[in-house]
Amino acid sequence: MIADSKESTLFIQSLKRAGIVIGNEREVIERLGEAREWHYAFSTLARQGKTLGIYFAATARTRSIQLKRLFAKYNFPGNAEAAFEASLQG
Repeated sequence: MIADSKESTLFIQSLKRAGIVIGNEREVIERLGEAREWHYAFSTLARQGKTLGIYFAATARTRSIQLKRLFAKYNFPGNAEAAFEASLQG
C-alpha cells in the first residue's frame, strides 16, 4: 500500500510538471493514498471531483503527447488519458 501511495504522489507531481493545475490537491493526494486501486480512484476524481472542490485544468504548457507518455508510464488503461484530457477545465 505504501508503494502505491508513493506512486500516486509521484504521478500527481508529474502531472503538475506537465502543466496541469490541480484544485484541492491535498484532497486528491489523501483520497489516492486511501484508495485500494489509485488508478481507478484518480480517474473517478477527474470525472466527478467537482462536488469535492477537485478539478484539473490545462495550462499553456500542457501537451497532449506528454500526458500520453505520463499515463503510459504509470500503467493506466488505454482510454484513461483521453478521458482525463476530456475532463480538463481551461
